[in-house]
Amino acid sequence: MATIGTKMVENDLTARQIFEQVMADPARPRFGFGNKLAVINIDFQNAYTRIDEFPTAFEADPRQIEYVNRISGLARDRGMPVIWTHVAYMGNAADAGIWKERTTTPESVQNIRYGSRRHDFDERCEIDPSSDVIYDKRMPSAFFETPLPSLLVRHQVDTVVITGGSTSGCIRATAVDSLSRGYRTIVPIETCADRHASFHYANLTDLQLKYADVESVQVVIDWLSQS
Repeated sequence: MATIGTKMVENDLTARQIFEQVMADPARPRFGFGNKLAVINIDFQNAYTRIDEFPTAFEADPRQIEYVNRISGLARDRGMPVIWTHVAYMGNAADAGIWKERTTTPESVQNIRYGSRRHDFDERCEIDPSSDVIYDKRMPSAFFETPLPSLLVRHQVDTVVITGGSTSGCIRATAVDSLSRGYRTIVPIETCADRHASFHYANLTDLQLKYADVESVQVVIDWLSQS
């Protein structure tokens, strides 16, 4: 019997090589930009960005925060929403849900406390408290039990740009929720990070193939510059 579908592919290509193959296809389909975007910057807090301080921190592109500041500034100047999220829990982690059942080390996510150094945003982030929106979140997606959905509706946003970390965790979860809510979803490559290249590139590949447009950050800069 002829096989019409696909048997699981196994080869020696790395996750990065597969990603580069997918991105090199000039015919790869895109959702594209709509009329108005929001930039959602996920968990740029010291626990995840300060590789000089915390074992939970990670870095892919050393210019990540610089790029995020650039597109956030462009969006802000054009009256488009800029949202920053970070994670924290109560002192007894009673609001951490199932997270607290898996690990109990001091570095565990449920041990990030409000007002702690791990909770604080990285000082390199250029956050404008007069216009930017800041949400605390407790689960991977920035949409989960935050006011984000109503904010996007209020501002008549049709496109969401997602930055931050981790690519395999909160970026992916937010992108899936974004698509599920009908938003054109853009993930700029240089603005995302993860702990391992395999996790990072495998999830960028999957996002590109299913849930989002994975693009160079320059694509977002160019669109904002022309808006």
